[in-house]
Amino acid sequence: MLPFADPARRLAVWAALSVMLGAAAIPASAQDTAAANVPPAVQSLRPGDVVRITVWRQPELSGEFRITADGAIAHPLYQSVDVKNVTLAEATSRIRQYLTQLTNDPQVVIEPLLSVAVGGEVRQPGLYNLPLGTTLSQAVAQAGGGSDESVLKRVRLIRGARQVIIDLTDTKENRGAMPVRSGDQIFLERRGNAFRDIIGPMASILGAAAAIISVSRK
Repeated sequence: MLPFADPARRLAVWAALSVMLGAAAIPASAQDTAAANVPPAVQSLRPGDVVRITVWRQPELSGEFRITADGAIAHPLYQSVDVKNVTLAEATSRIRQYLTQLTNDPQVVIEPLLSVAVGGEVRQPGLYNLPLGTTLSQAVAQAGGGSDESVLKRVRLIRGARQVIIDLTDTKENRGAMPVRSGDQIFLERRGNAFRDIIGPMASILGAAAAIISVSRK
């Protein structure tokens, strides 16, 4: 029994415990799916992101610039504009406000780009600057898709200190719809080949051993 004599307080405590237990019962995969479904418009910009700033009829004010660790835009012109952990709409408002000091009625479009590395068994491995909201599957497709030797059931996603294996062929869980983040590393593994990976090397070892034995007997 709860040590509260006041019925109203007991009810409040029970309600709080129910919420806490309900949250704890949600599996990690469901929490990841919920996070994956956050609309791109409300996601915040993070250090490492790249923003493409286009100012109409002002090419000298336009370009692609990276967000530094302190939230500034890595360009002498925009370095005083703090866009760390703000939504795209807020970042656009801040940059437009700053540009009013340089030009009248600036017409500006801000497009965030995420730096993501895609490697392993893909056709065009490399570092890609991808639009906000790009999914894991779309990032792989941007790299040309998996090669003939790739294993789409075992795609390794490295995010910070965390590493997970994702099955892109699982349409039920649909983890391929997870949005990528700046700094993500996506690695497609190579399909195993018994002859290449086991029989071939073993045959080479046995052949070398036979040659050594043959020489030693002479």
